[in-house]
Amino acid sequence: MPPRKAAVIGAGFGGLALAIRLQSAGVQTTVIEARDKPGGRAYVWHKDGFTFDAGPTVVTDPDCLAQLWRLTDHDIADDIELMPVMPFYRLQWDDGTTFDYSNDHLKLAQEISRLSPQDLAGYEAFSAYSEGVYEEGYLKLGHVPFLKFSTMIKAAPALAKYQAWRSVYSIVSKYIENPKLREALSFHTLLVGGNPMTTSSVYALIHKLEKDGGVWWAKGGTNRLIAAMVSHFERLGGTVRLGDAVARIDTVGNKATGVTTKSGWTERFDAVASNADLMHSYRDLLAGSRRGPKMAKSLARKRWSPSLFVVHFGVEGAWPGIPHHMILFGPRYKGLLDDIYTNGVLPKDFSIYLHHPTVTDPSMAPEGMSTFYALVPVAHMGKLAVDWDKIGPELEKRVLDEVGRRLIPDIHSRIVTKFHYTPADFSTDLAAHMGSAFSLEPILTQSAWFRAHNRDDEINNLYIVGAGTHPGAGIPGVVGSARATARLMLADLAKG
Repeated sequence: MPPRKAAVIGAGFGGLALAIRLQSAGVQTTVIEARDKPGGRAYVWHKDGFTFDAGPTVVTDPDCLAQLWRLTDHDIADDIELMPVMPFYRLQWDDGTTFDYSNDHLKLAQEISRLSPQDLAGYEAFSAYSEGVYEEGYLKLGHVPFLKFSTMIKAAPALAKYQAWRSVYSIVSKYIENPKLREALSFHTLLVGGNPMTTSSVYALIHKLEKDGGVWWAKGGTNRLIAAMVSHFERLGGTVRLGDAVARIDTVGNKATGVTTKSGWTERFDAVASNADLMHSYRDLLAGSRRGPKMAKSLARKRWSPSLFVVHFGVEGAWPGIPHHMILFGPRYKGLLDDIYTNGVLPKDFSIYLHHPTVTDPSMAPEGMSTFYALVPVAHMGKLAVDWDKIGPELEKRVLDEVGRRLIPDIHSRIVTKFHYTPADFSTDLAAHMGSAFSLEPILTQSAWFRAHNRDDEINNLYIVGAGTHPGAGIPGVVGSARATARLMLADLAKG
């Protein structure tokens, strides 16, 4: 039998991880990417000597990436250097209170004692809860495809044990009294598109994930980690086709037969996997099939995660006092989340995730200068219908003013270069439905079996990988989805 052939649409983390697994197993794999560079949401810009990563910028569970090299007895360290980040995050509230979050148990205990000594015992109890839900939700179920509802039923006792119907914030509040500490231990769901007030408590596993695996930075930027994945994939004999968007997934009946791109290039494949936006995959790429419009109609009824507004800027000077990752909380927490997730308004206040990679890796900026980005969660375009060409410059100034007020007083005079990225850009560049930055919102009724399945229910050689399928967004999530999807694809391809 000739070697089996597979196509992977989209060169994001999930698509590349899947392609590496397939190629490592002897499946001749082609990755087709619409943009001029690989990475998907992990895109990169080089401007005026600065390197600006689009994100994601927080690398956790690095072993899930190292596994991709070990499949063929290679070492990830030969292609990329991962640098530890400490503290993981510095949290700063509007009143000036700070909290350094890390997995250094002694230092973390000191931080908790400084903020709320009465919550030390509660933190230990929460940490034990996080460890339990990590065992059940990540180690046991994070890489298992949920194709049948019966799989969900089997997982139900463990989910019930950890009260998965409760929100992360609710579980944290069960153990923690101090309002600021509640925010410090619940904000992580925002990094995968989830509202701490509604996201299933299963996502409290992120605390354990970071505690065990640490937080890391890829030297040269997240884009260099993507480049390392591409190099490894090509070393194994895989093919990457850049700058040629897929126009359609070709089908005959309940079979995907191949892909056709906008340039007119067409190729037949034994299996097709999509790492593209979930709605785009079904509504657009499968528009000519019976399955596509039906699934798109179902997806339109689901809750989609918010979008992001990101200001990238390079400034004069080094800033050793500003750590790699900061969360600048605004004056509101729940109210702000309501505005983003429910009300669909652009509030006057905001919380900012500030990324400052040059404090870890000076190569990200010219000598004597620093690279930053300031990220603000905003409602997706289905809830917040504004003209981003008009609003963008205004919001950019407000965000920079706030960073200046709290950290860099003369920020505007120091800026060498800047630009911003809006929900409209997510929609245009990534075909993201309503500009959503994280695909489906990670609530319990949109998790596991309730999420798009790793293998389509009707087109039986069409597969999904990435944030829209199980287990969800974030680097460990999409790399985990690749493991689950590869397991299905390899078994199916072996059957012929």
